[in-house]
Amino acid sequence: MDDILQIKDLRLEYPNGHAALKRVTFNAKKGEIIAIIGRSGAGKSTLLRCINGLEKPQAGSIRLDGEEIVGMEERQLTNLRRKVGFVWQEYNLIERLSVMSNVLTGRLSYNGRGKNLIGYFDRGHREIAIRNLERVNMLHRASYRADKISGGEKQRVSIARALSQEPTIILADEPVASLDPNLSAIIIGDLARVAREDGTLTIINIHQLDLAAKYVDRMIGLAQGVIVFDGTPAQLDDAAMDRIYNFDKISG
Repeated sequence: MDDILQIKDLRLEYPNGHAALKRVTFNAKKGEIIAIIGRSGAGKSTLLRCINGLEKPQAGSIRLDGEEIVGMEERQLTNLRRKVGFVWQEYNLIERLSVMSNVLTGRLSYNGRGKNLIGYFDRGHREIAIRNLERVNMLHRASYRADKISGGEKQRVSIARALSQEPTIILADEPVASLDPNLSAIIIGDLARVAREDGTLTIINIHQLDLAAKYVDRMIGLAQGVIVFDGTPAQLDDAAMDRIYNFDKISG
C-alpha cells in the first residue's frame, strides 16, 4: 500500500522557546491504526494538531493524500479538514442540539452554505448519519439532547460524527482519558472496528498501553518531541519503554 500520510523533519517551537516537536519523520499507510504514546508533554497532541492544521510548524513537511499541509492558507485548511475526522477528549459536541444534529455537523462541508444556515440536510446526508450512529450502537439515542447522554455515549457520537465526514484520516486525541476502563475498551474497540471496516488511516494518542496493544497495528513513541520508538505492539519491550518514558534520564 502507498503511504497516504508523509511527515518529514517536522519541527514546532512555541513562543516561549519550548520545542514541542523536533525533526519528527514517519509515514503511514491507508488502513493503518497507529497509537502515539509517551509521557504528558511529549508532543503527542501537538503532532495531531499539526496534521489537522491547527498548529503551524516552523519547519518540515506534512503531506496528506498528496497535499502539502504546512504553509496552507486558512481557506485551504478549511477544505483539508473535510478529509480529517477529529475525535476530541472533550467530545466537542453542541450540547443543546440532538445527537443526530451533532452527527450531521460532520456533513457541513458537503452541504452548501445556504442549507447549513437553515440547518437543512437532505435524505442522503441523514442516511449517512443514521448508518454511522448504528455502527457505534447509538441510533437509539438519535433524538436525545447531547447534554442528556453519558460520557461514553458522547464519545461514540463523536466517532459517528467523524465517520460522517467520510475522512481520509481519523485523529483521536486521548479519546478515553476521562472514561473508566470498561468504557475505554468499548470506545477504542468501536473506533478500531469502524476504521478497519472503512480502511481509514487512524492515529490515536493514548496513555493506556495495554488497551492500545489489543487494537493497533503500530506504536510510535514520542519523548521530548522526538520519535524514540516505531514498531508493532509486540516490539514494545522494556528497552523501548525506557526510551519512551525515561528519555530525559537517558539523554541527560
